[in-house]
Amino acid sequence: MSGSLELVCPAGTPATLRAAVQAGADAVYCGFRDETNARNFPGLNFSPREMAEGIRFAHGQGARVLVAINTFARAGDTDPWRRAADTAAECGADAVIAADIAVLDHMACQHPRTRLHLSVQAAAATPEAIGFYAKAFGVRRVVLPRVLSVQEIAALNRAIDVETEAFVFGGLCVMIEGRCSLSSYAAGRSPNLNGVCSPPEMVGYDEDAGGTAARLAGFTIDRYEPGEPVGYPTLCKGRFKAGDKAGYLFEDPVSLNAGSMIVALKAAGVTALKIEGRQRGKGYVTEVVRAFRRAVDAVERGHDPAEIDGMLAALSEGGRQTAGAYRKIWR
Repeated sequence: MSGSLELVCPAGTPATLRAAVQAGADAVYCGFRDETNARNFPGLNFSPREMAEGIRFAHGQGARVLVAINTFARAGDTDPWRRAADTAAECGADAVIAADIAVLDHMACQHPRTRLHLSVQAAAATPEAIGFYAKAFGVRRVVLPRVLSVQEIAALNRAIDVETEAFVFGGLCVMIEGRCSLSSYAAGRSPNLNGVCSPPEMVGYDEDAGGTAARLAGFTIDRYEPGEPVGYPTLCKGRFKAGDKAGYLFEDPVSLNAGSMIVALKAAGVTALKIEGRQRGKGYVTEVVRAFRRAVDAVERGHDPAEIDGMLAALSEGGRQTAGAYRKIWR
């Protein structure tokens, strides 16, 4: 694909898929209702029938559907991932997003007409790594890890012959893409293998006179004063005490918002802009997609994008936003 920036938006449910398309998404990404995708939460995702219906709806509105089969297949039991890949192709998916070599190989051999996108879970950020996936499996696009500056992305694009997709809004993760260990340690489940981080069935809240403790699998992740808004106990965003100081040891609760970087990302050769948030509801997705649709359209007309930092502050984690590594000032 070439030319205009593609706006790739999350769809955690059939209703959210329709909302994202109607709000202006060029493409939506979604997954099946099992551990083959990295958002394997109760109440989310698609059955095969729902996927086929969602693809028909999106195509009728001129939008594309990218199916995420982006967890790592289990040794000795790759059948669920093979079935998901076969079903995605049968449903008419415009592309499959994958990280596992077994899934990529299966798609390349059995469904060569379906585009392959390399998931951010693969953590491919060098010309050599990306070139391997392109040569071995015919990967057409790579979703970039969220650790690169705009200058690094521009240099990378000059050295490769595949499309690049960059995250512009949503949650951040302190872990190297595709290598989460915290959730595995505490809960015995990880987004890379099981498709779920900080699983909700292991979440608990205990209240006493001193406030509320948010716990995950028995670990206290954060404590809140009486009347303080209580957050979800995501492991890497908890407050911990070290010595006599308490603070966010791994990562502050803050959302990526690279709306101000759209012009720079386009100039760096990025093909598609990706919004994170398949676990979010219709209202959230609609508002974020509409804001970025207006911003992208402004850029394509040669204008500065609308100021969307303030518009989306209320939808950001902790009400705080960052441009992340795109404005990297450290080395």
